Amino acid sequence: MPPVTWLHRPCKAIPACIARSSGGFVAAVLMLILGIGVQAQAADLPRVASINVCTDQLLLTLADPAQIVGLSPYARDAARSWAAAEARTYRRLSGEAEDLLTLKPDVVVAALYMKRATRELLKRQGMRVAEFDIARSIDDVKEQIRRMGDLVRHPDRAEAQVARLDAAIARARQAVARKRYRVLALSRRGWVSGDDSITSALLSITGLSNAAAGLGSQSSGFATLEAIVADRPDFILISDGRDVAEDEGSALLLHPALEKLYPPSRRLVIPEDLTVCGGPMLSEALDRLVAELKRVGG
Repeated sequence: MPPVTWLHRPCKAIPACIARSSGGFVAAVLMLILGIGVQAQAADLPRVASINVCTDQLLLTLADPAQIVGLSPYARDAARSWAAAEARTYRRLSGEAEDLLTLKPDVVVAALYMKRATRELLKRQGMRVAEFDIARSIDDVKEQIRRMGDLVRHPDRAEAQVARLDAAIARARQAVARKRYRVLALSRRGWVSGDDSITSALLSITGLSNAAAGLGSQSSGFATLEAIVADRPDFILISDGRDVAEDEGSALLLHPALEKLYPPSRRLVIPEDLTVCGGPMLSEALDRLVAELKRVGG
């Protein structure tokens, strides 16, 4: 395309030509043309609805606001969703098929572990359903970021998030170099994150060791207080550092035996919303892990 000539001064970009112009009418016409072009581009992008809290967060990070038809029932739950505050500005979906059939998004993103009947009903009605499995490794996380980026047609944003995650990994590896601490990720009622969890993936990729292996199981599951005490990891990793138990499930973490062995100086605290899902929030989880290790002198 030949350059636009404006007052005998060639320029290759229309906005630059507009900036030089003293003709308000011509400038307004060109700005209108540009606006129409932007609207046409936006109209070509798929409209997407999410019915899972993990796909919610991928969608919020990578899509244009106008592309988001609605989010899952738990999108605004701050305990589960890293993007809960942002999610409040979008329609809250029921998670069932009825409202999706009414809204008619171009794509529905869902989790494979959700109710199968809903997904199958949507497919029978001719809707495109993109299903995401649980991310259990950093490679899984990167693949899902890129996949969502392709779905919403913003692969550049996906690559930026992958690069951000790689940078956080590099920082964490540098911080824990030559410190092969054994860390036990411990949750309510004694739930321990095994090698099949994203928490374990975060520990291993930074050079830390998941102490769950010392409990005799490679997979996630419940451990007794006696087994946890006997395992003697260097640190326990928890999601809440408060010294008050809200219910019986969280009371185990404040048991006198654990409090004696694991005072605040031996507890690493990473909020649950940073590790429930595999996605862009893991960059913040890694930075938080580094900050916690510095806090306890690790």
